[in-house]
Order: sequence, then structure tokens, then C-alpha cells
Amino acid sequence: MSDSSQSKTLQDRLDRLQELTEFTEKCKKQLHDIFETLGWSPDYKASDQEPMEQCPYDPNHRVPVRSMEKHKASCHLRQMGYTADEQAEMYDPSVCYENTNVRSFIMDKSTQNQVILQARSAAPLMKMEGVFWQGQYSGQPVDVPQNHKRAVCDLTVADRLALYDHVVSVFSQQKEAASSSNDDLYVDLVSKLQKNEEQNEPKSHLELMAEMRDYKRRRQSYRAKNVHITKKSYTEVIREVISVHSDELARQWKEEEDEKESMRSEQSSHSRWVDKRRSASSESRHSHSKRRRSRERSRERSRERSQERSHNKESKKKKKRKERDSPSPDYHHDHKKKKKKKRDDREKEK
Repeated sequence: MSDSSQSKTLQDRLDRLQELTEFTEKCKKQLHDIFETLGWSPDYKASDQEPMEQCPYDPNHRVPVRSMEKHKASCHLRQMGYTADEQAEMYDPSVCYENTNVRSFIMDKSTQNQVILQARSAAPLMKMEGVFWQGQYSGQPVDVPQNHKRAVCDLTVADRLALYDHVVSVFSQQKEAASSSNDDLYVDLVSKLQKNEEQNEPKSHLELMAEMRDYKRRRQSYRAKNVHITKKSYTEVIREVISVHSDELARQWKEEEDEKESMRSEQSSHSRWVDKRRSASSESRHSHSKRRRSRERSRERSRERSQERSHNKESKKKKKRKERDSPSPDYHHDHKKKKKKKRDDREKEK
């Protein structure tokens, strides 16, 4: 049962493959007929098509010939692990030295590895104070760093110092070779001056400049007088460096403290101004309410005074009316006198 099902499945796959093959052949025949009708060729290439080359770093890259150098540089950096942002920050320094006599040095991976190995072999085996020992150098060759970040990460301090010394020595050798070609700078001027004095010939410009140089040159005894300044120990130099950094840090700290103090004073002045405004507004409200209360009290006083005046006027009027209606005090006195006189007269008559 299973053999029959497997044979059936295999036969179905063969039939499907046959159908696809027939369909492919039919499509090819149709395309061939179309090319013959139009007079075209399937292998046609334009005459102005730009030639392409294969990238030496990645065989899957095919780049035009005119941009191959630029592509090789970027592709090589990409394979070394540099991102697009790091490549954008890089620049080609050769542009700065096109029309100048400044010497440049290009370091490759083999030279870098050789310099590090030579410095490592010359270093002591055990750790010593003041010098680098072999354990502080890189053991494996690394690619030449293209930026400062990669140089700090890939190379040790001893590696960077060895490379620096190598570059300085190369440039000094180039300088000596260039200066040796100029014979005027290494002429035995003393013997030449003596010959000129014997022959009484006029001195050249170079000889006059040499005499002026010797005249202005300092004495040998003067050069060794500043030994306490020029020859300092490592501890004294480090102490001076630490003192300079400490002074700089103290100055920066003082500036920061001054800035903070000024900000605090500004904030305090602003808060005082706000409090003053608030107190002024509260005082103005208090004075306004006080003036209003005083005006009300004055109005009440004036009202009371007016009522008192009116009451006094009424009382005065009543008193005057009463006095007007009642007899005067002289009248009472005269009346009493008359009564007394009459009483006296009656007694006399009796």
C-alpha cells in the first residue's frame, strides 16, 4: 500500500516537472520569435556601456572603472569594521600637502607590526619602573587605525610610543639626507677664512654670516649656569605638573562658585522684588481699606455732629421759648418786695 502511494507521488512530481519544462520551452520559443521579428539579439550590448570591474575585497561587488578607487577605499574600511559615520568623519590629508614641501609618512600593517615587534624585543622581560616591558606591547598584529578612537582601542600606550619614535627617526633621517646634499652648510669655514686672510681676498656673504653667528654665540661657561632649572628629577617635574593642574582646577572651581553665587544673588534679588511687590500690594490694600474706614468714621462723626447741632438748636429754641413764656427774675423780686411792704403797712396800721 505504501509502495503504491510513493510511486504515485513520484509519478505526479515527474508529470509536474514535464509540464514546467514544456512551459519553459514554449516561453523561450515565443521570445525567440519576438527577437527575430524585431531584428534584435538577446546578447546585444550597448556600445556606450561603461566597463565594470570586480572589487578585490568583495567578489560580489562589480563597480565601474572610474569609481573603483573610491569603492576600494570604502569597501576596505567597511571590512575593517568602520561604520558609515566614522568614514564620513575621515578625511584625506594628502590634499593639504600637494603644493608644499611638508613630508608625510604612510604606515602599513607590516611596517607597524615590525616596529612593534622590534620595540618588544628590545624591552625588558620583567616589569621595571620608568620603562615599558614586553607584557605592555601587543602580541598579535592589528590593522593600522584610521582614527584616534580606533588607535586608542587597538594599540597600547607602548605601541603608540614605539610608532611615534619610529616616525620621528624616519623624518630625522630624511632631514639629515636632505641637509647633507647642501655642501654650503658643512664647509670648513675656519680653514676657508684663514686662507682668505692669507690671500687678502674679499669675504663672501656666507662667511660674513658665519662670523656674525660666532660673534653672537654665547660663551660655554654661560650655558651650564641654569642646571637647577634644566636638570630636574622626575618627581620634581611631576610635582610641578600636579601643581599646575591643581591651580587650574581651583580656578575653574572658583569660577563655578562665583557663577553659582551670582545666580543665587539674582534669585534672592528677584524673590525680594516679588516680596516687595506683594507687600506693597498688601499695604496698598490695607491703606485703601484704612482710608475707607476712616472716611466712614468721619462720615459718622459728621452725622453725629450734625445731629448734635440740630439737637442743641432745638434745645436752645425750647429754652428761649420757655424763657419768653416765663416771667423774668426781676419781676419776682419786685413782687416779693411789694408783698412785704403791704404786710408791713398792715402791721403798722394795727
